[in-house]
Amino acid sequence: MEIYQATIEDLEGVSNLFNLYRVFYQQTSDLEGAKAYIKERLENEDSVIFVVKNKKDYVGFTQLYPTFSSISMKRAWILNDLYVDAEARKQGIGEMLLQKVKDFATETGAKNISLSTAPDNYSAQRLYEKNGYIRDSQFYQYELSLAK
Repeated sequence: MEIYQATIEDLEGVSNLFNLYRVFYQQTSDLEGAKAYIKERLENEDSVIFVVKNKKDYVGFTQLYPTFSSISMKRAWILNDLYVDAEARKQGIGEMLLQKVKDFATETGAKNISLSTAPDNYSAQRLYEKNGYIRDSQFYQYELSLAK
């Protein structure tokens, strides 16, 4: 298996995984929309996507968005998406992706990596906690939804 930062050459494979990720979170399958979204991220370079391939098969990806910490005056990363194809789970791919993200964040001088997951996504919670992520009990997270 190989892991690397995705480029436009990986658009089809990443888009398929991204679509499956959205379906996992109860969104309607929209492969064309997923492809347009990923293409825009890659072309605008406003996210960083790492992908895992097993031979020619795309088996996992993660997507990071940049942000900054005013308090520490440093860069930070939001790990927004992480998905491993159902048939490729239990092979350490999630851990590979998390290690790649950690290495990348360290290389870019980031203060931290933050993420959110569904309260009932127990396997993801175990994976994150196993890899040193700590559930925040200090701050509440709020969101203002603007889309209808």
